[in-house]
Amino acid sequence: MDAGDEGRQQLDAVSILNARQTLIGYLGRAGLFAGDAEELVRIVEAGAVALAHEEVGARGRDAPRDRGEPYASGWLDGARAVTGELGELAEGALREALTAVPAAAGPPPPVRTMEVERARVAIVPLYLSFTEVSDLDPEVSEQVLVAVLATMDPRQRAGYAGRLAEFTSGHRARLERLYARYGPASPTAIHGRYSLLHSPTSIAVLERLWAAPGPLEAEWDTGELPPAWLEGLRRGWGEAGG
Repeated sequence: MDAGDEGRQQLDAVSILNARQTLIGYLGRAGLFAGDAEELVRIVEAGAVALAHEEVGARGRDAPRDRGEPYASGWLDGARAVTGELGELAEGALREALTAVPAAAGPPPPVRTMEVERARVAIVPLYLSFTEVSDLDPEVSEQVLVAVLATMDPRQRAGYAGRLAEFTSGHRARLERLYARYGPASPTAIHGRYSLLHSPTSIAVLERLWAAPGPLEAEWDTGELPPAWLEGLRRGWGEAGG
């Protein structure tokens, strides 16, 4: 063992596999299908490699200059080689996680319960950063999220939490105005057209109205969801832009 490694805490491969199998077992006993549990764990693993890729890439740009230009040049070359390899590993891990990705020309596969749950976990804290829990929240969360996720392929669904975070961060002021005018604490709290603003799913619908309005409208019709809700969000979004 290298003297510099003596203080590091690193798990061996057997212990990592043991923790992985334990987690999948727990998820199975909680009612998650084995395939869904495996996919969730694989996505986390792929994400860990992707984050390592970003961190090593950021650190690799800070080459020590006090040892001369040849040393700094070699440092940068080595950092690029490592980050390139990590990037390929992250991409390969994600491909393995999303084994159901269809051909580009084919339609996306049906939305699965696990994908709906991932979206639900993502939207609730974002929604609560703009408004409060509403007693008038329509009981349509699953149907709405199915319509939203059906506009995306499995790879896009896997990264949807990040897309939502970017959307809310980039449009925070506009979203604040929208929920202040038509959300649970607004003077128009009880209004059919704006009912969906009482649901955390409104964050997801607004993102799709911004990014993919046509596909969302098609899936909305397929799911037989109230057209007035979509129109209300579209109108409120337009008014909040001013």
